[in-house]
Amino acid sequence: MTDAPRRYADLHAASLADREGFWLDAARAIDWDEAPTRAFDEAQGAYGRWFPEARLNVCRNAVDRHAEGGRADQPAIIHDSPVTGTQRTITYGQLQDEVSVLAGLLADLGVGHGDRVVVYMPMVPEALFTMLACARLGAIHSVVFGGFAANELAARIEDAAPKVILAASCGIEPTRVVAYKPLLDAAIDRSAHKPEACLILQRPQAVADMTEGRDRDWATSVAQARRDGRRADPVPVAATDPLYILYTSGTTGRPKGVVRDSGGYCVALTWSMTNLYDVAPGEVYFCASDIGWVVGHSYIVYAPLLHGCTTVLYEGKPVGTPDAGAFWRVAAEHGVSTLFTAPTALRAIKKEDPRAQKLADYDLSRLRALFLAGERADPDSVAWAERALGKPVIDHWWQTETGWAIAGNPLGVEPLPVKHGSTAKPMPGYDLHVLDEAGKPVPTGTMGTIALKLPLPPSCLPTLWNADERFRQSYLTTFPGYYDTSDAGVVDADGYVTVLGRTDDIINVAGHRLSTGGMEAVLASHPDVAECAVIGIRDALKGEAPCGFVVLKSGVDKPPEVLERELVAKVRDEIGPVAAFRLALTVGRLPKTRSGKILRATMKRIADGEDFAMPPTIEDPAVLEEIGVSLKERGIGG
Repeated sequence: MTDAPRRYADLHAASLADREGFWLDAARAIDWDEAPTRAFDEAQGAYGRWFPEARLNVCRNAVDRHAEGGRADQPAIIHDSPVTGTQRTITYGQLQDEVSVLAGLLADLGVGHGDRVVVYMPMVPEALFTMLACARLGAIHSVVFGGFAANELAARIEDAAPKVILAASCGIEPTRVVAYKPLLDAAIDRSAHKPEACLILQRPQAVADMTEGRDRDWATSVAQARRDGRRADPVPVAATDPLYILYTSGTTGRPKGVVRDSGGYCVALTWSMTNLYDVAPGEVYFCASDIGWVVGHSYIVYAPLLHGCTTVLYEGKPVGTPDAGAFWRVAAEHGVSTLFTAPTALRAIKKEDPRAQKLADYDLSRLRALFLAGERADPDSVAWAERALGKPVIDHWWQTETGWAIAGNPLGVEPLPVKHGSTAKPMPGYDLHVLDEAGKPVPTGTMGTIALKLPLPPSCLPTLWNADERFRQSYLTTFPGYYDTSDAGVVDADGYVTVLGRTDDIINVAGHRLSTGGMEAVLASHPDVAECAVIGIRDALKGEAPCGFVVLKSGVDKPPEVLERELVAKVRDEIGPVAAFRLALTVGRLPKTRSGKILRATMKRIADGEDFAMPPTIEDPAVLEEIGVSLKERGIGG
C-alpha cells in the first residue's frame, strides 16, 4: 500500500481486504535485520504466522535506534515513586548503556537465544532494563506480578523453566513493605525446576538474605560487568520467535502462558501509538498500570519506547499517594500528552474527590486524552471524567491474549463520536462478529459472544507456552474458524461494540439471559454510588438471581435501606422487571486484585456457599470476609 486511507471505515476495510498490503505498509515503521517480503503465512501455526521470513531485534528498535538516531539525551523513562519520595530520569543514551551491560551480565550467566528469564520485580527502572536486556539477547522474559503468592510463582517457574530469575528484595505499598525474597525462596523450593542463578536488586526498605551459590547482588554484579566491559549487542531473531510469556489465569487452575511473538508485536504496537492514541515521538506517555500485566508490557514498556516517546513508570496508587490528585500531579509535572489507566482507578479517584477539586491544583494543558481499559468503563464515570478534564475520554477493549486493542476510537485516524458504554469500533485486522451459542450471527443490537474471525492480526497470541492443544481447545474450537473472546457484547446499527462482560458473567434468570454488566451500569449511574458489582446467585425458583454490591461516594450519609430501595427501583425502571433485581447491598469496599479487577467469581462462590481458594492476586483478603458477613446478614451463603 502506497497511500494508506485515513478514514476509519476505509482503513478497517483495507486491513481485511488486503491483509498483506496493509501490514507490510505498517511494518515500514520498524527497523528489520531482514525485512519482511510477505506479511502472513496461513500454513504456519494454529491459524497462521505474521512476518514469517523476517528478522529483527526488539531491543534495538526500542532503544538503540533512538539512542543512535538523535534521541540520546531525550528522557526514555521517568520513574516517579511517591511511595519512596524519589524520581529518576533515564535518557535513551543511558538506557542503552544500562541494558547492554545487563544483557552482557545475563549472557555471562548463560542466558541466550530462546532461554527463559523470570522477572519478579516492582515498578522500578531495573525491571524495564531486565525486559529489554532479555529482548536484546533473544531470550524470553516472563514477568510475574511483584508480591505474587509463592505457590503461584512456583507454578510459573515450573512451566517456564527459567535459566535465571531477576527479583527485587521488596515492593512498597502505601502502608507497608512487601518482602519479595522469602516468597521467591519458597517458590523455588516448591518448584521442580530450579534456576541456575538469581540476581537480587536490594532495596533499602527491606534487604534480603541471600542464598549462597545461587543468589547474586544486582548492584555488585552490574558494576563488575561494567568494569569488565561485559556488554551485549542486539541479537537478530525471527519475527515469529517469542518475545515473552505472560501468564493468565486458567479455568483448570493451571496458568496459561500467553506467547507474544516479536515482529507482529512491534508492528501492531507502533501502529497503535500513531493511529489509536495519536501520540508523536518525543511526547510523554503515562500508562498507570503495572508491568506484571499486559497493559504494562505493551504501554509502559514496549509501545512508548518503540515509538521514541518518554514513558512514565509510576510506583504509586491513584489515591493515597498522597491523595486523589496523584495522577493529575504526575501528568502536570512531566508534561504528559496521553494518560491510560483502568476504570477502577478512575472510580477510586471519583470516590475520593467527587467534585474533582484536586484538578484545580495542576496544569493539564498538555494532556490531550484519557484512555481506559481493563474492565468495563461505566458511563457515569466516563461522563464525570469528561466534565472534569474537558478532554476526550476513550474506553477501549483488549485482552492479555491480543496485546493491543480489539476495539477503540482511533484518535490519530478519525476520531469517532463517543457513545458512553461502548468501546467504539474494531481496530484494523479484527473481523469482529457477535454469535449465538450455535455459532450463528445474532441480529444487530442482540447480545451474544464476541468472536474474531481468523486470522487474528499481528501481536495476538499464536499459541500458549508448551500447550498448542490447550490453545486450540481454549480459544479455537467453540466457534470453528473464529477466536472465542469469552466476552459477551452487542454491536449496534452504527457498528459500535459494547462489551458487557465475560460470558460467565451472563446470568440466566428464569430462562432470560441477562448481563450483569448492564445492571452495573444502571447502579453506577446513581449519584451516590462510587462503584459497584453485580453477581448472579443461586435461586431455587429462577435458577439465578442478581445481587448488587455498592460502595458509596465519600460524604454520602443516606441510610442504606433507603439507598437500596432506590437502586432496586432504578434497575427495574431501566432494565425492566425481567431482571428480577431485588437485592442491593451497601458495602464498605469491593474485593479486588492488585490490578483493580473486581473478584466477582469469588464473590459468587461465597454467595452460593461454595468453597473457594484465596485468589493469589487479591489486594486485601479481609474484604472477602466482609462480603461474606454482609451476605450472611441477609441469609445468603454458607
